[in-house]
Amino acid sequence: MANIRLQLRARTWLPLIGSSLVLCLSILAFTTNSKSQSQGPLHPPRQAKSKDGASQDGHINPLRIAVNVVLVPVVVTDAMNHAVTGLGKENFAISDNDENEEIQYFYTEDSPISVGLLLDLSKSMTDKFDSERLAISKFFENANAQDDYFVVTFATHAELLSDATQSIDSIQTKLGAAVPNGSTAMLDAISMAMTRMHAARYKRRALLIISDGGDNNSRHKFREIKSLVRDSDVEVYAIGLFDTTFFKTFEEFMGKKWLGELTDATGGRTITVDNVDKMGDAAATISHELRNQYILGYKPSGPLSNGKRRQIKVKVINSDPGSPQLQAYYKRGYVIPKDE
Repeated sequence: MANIRLQLRARTWLPLIGSSLVLCLSILAFTTNSKSQSQGPLHPPRQAKSKDGASQDGHINPLRIAVNVVLVPVVVTDAMNHAVTGLGKENFAISDNDENEEIQYFYTEDSPISVGLLLDLSKSMTDKFDSERLAISKFFENANAQDDYFVVTFATHAELLSDATQSIDSIQTKLGAAVPNGSTAMLDAISMAMTRMHAARYKRRALLIISDGGDNNSRHKFREIKSLVRDSDVEVYAIGLFDTTFFKTFEEFMGKKWLGELTDATGGRTITVDNVDKMGDAAATISHELRNQYILGYKPSGPLSNGKRRQIKVKVINSDPGSPQLQAYYKRGYVIPKDE
């Protein structure tokens, strides 16, 4: 297995030095594009070979890298949704299948990301579409110049509006010509985006969904899509525009529930807003969180069984009992892929 990356995140409230925490998990043989405080690289086992690189039986061996390091990306935010920075390795503890693990790698990461934008263009977004476009602009403001993007819109059907590009202007131009209409096929859009992610340029991958309601026109089922994103290496975030009045439509109620479950399953989160004027701030918050991740790395002490789900728990250690509470997100489990 080589270069396997799994994103993990879940949610819990923790006291800490100033904000909230998000955690994701990756399995890699070695890490790059990071500011590291590690104890040094871990080297994979080597096969016996001759001076010309061939194995002892005379055949050239393909490179195989042992999966022996688990990397857990972490984001911390406070009650005001501000990302927490400046934490150290001593502020974290981690366990894998209830076995306490030593954090051997600790660094922060802002490497380039491949991002899929999933935008609701159903009829209900007619009066909100300008705010949706503004939210995308705010998301771009925190972008890494090397990031690339693709856009999937969804109404009665899902459609790839823009394939992978680093041109923000071209995306905005295409969105400017879009006209909201029809019903909502959000689950189909997520399926299309996840398929597109197979060809993503970078190992860091994220989806951002913006919608004001649930799904009412997809051929895919919710459980199918939840399983798909849960077992992927893609972080899913969402901005949900939901009315806070007592009487809600069924579509709106299910939309909020589904978005929350989908994002929590990947280690992302859903930010709900009750006013179109708040959509831009929500998008900027999500973009900032993707830029402020801690990475915790460890070697699992227990046996790694391929194909079986493992559970991760992360704890934030508070050096100041009087400090504000922080919210922690980390994906609660992962599966070691079976050998092919």
